[in-house]
Amino acid sequence: MESNDEVGEIDRLERGLLIDRISYEEEAVIYTASFKETEDNFVKYQTARWVLYSLLLILAWGIGLIMLIYLPLRRYILRKDIRSRKLYVTHNAIVYKVTRPVPFPCFGDLKKEKYILLPSVADIVVEQGYLQSLCGVYSIRIENVGVRRSPSDDLQIQGIADALDFRKAVLTRLANLRSKAFSRQASAVDDSSNLRIGDSRAASMSRSRSIRHDPVSHSGDLAVLQKLEEVGSSVKRVQNLIEEHHLQTSENAA
Repeated sequence: MESNDEVGEIDRLERGLLIDRISYEEEAVIYTASFKETEDNFVKYQTARWVLYSLLLILAWGIGLIMLIYLPLRRYILRKDIRSRKLYVTHNAIVYKVTRPVPFPCFGDLKKEKYILLPSVADIVVEQGYLQSLCGVYSIRIENVGVRRSPSDDLQIQGIADALDFRKAVLTRLANLRSKAFSRQASAVDDSSNLRIGDSRAASMSRSRSIRHDPVSHSGDLAVLQKLEEVGSSVKRVQNLIEEHHLQTSENAA
């Protein structure tokens, strides 16, 4: 399992790749998720969980009573949270932004921005537990591709109104990116193979042209052949003269 430093470094790299594009990617939004329709259901779901935990803690240590007193402030924080959420898909990333008050709102807000590159997304999982189904609330989990992150680092978002449509938009865009990348790789392979074939053909044609169209070397070869024929005929004439001389000598001696 990776350390927190490695995970933080991956987050910094992802944001660094996108930081120069934020100015125009916000204008080139492909799909925007909605939270407005499920605000009441989300607050009801979180309130039910809070009350259940409070009752259990009352039986255990009595801390649940303080939690029940804190409940109205908790509901206020939940509404501020879900109203500030922004989740949208750009051409290259999933962007999630939220501003939530701290447990005591008088001390300010906490801002969170998450940028996830689409090629690093493995799947969008839509989840709904038993209590969520009773309240009509869905949650999504954005799973990371590869082995560099643990499942606990997957981004989880509750209260999204159009979870299935958001998943479809992300997977459609991701499929388009992968098909384009595959097409570019295939064209690059074809271009490189055609280039190698063209180079080999050009080299063979240049060699054949150099052999056919070199008049100097061709004429030199003819001259050498002619000289060899002349030398051969001269040798034959000398041999004939020597044979005739030996015949005349033998006749005189007889």
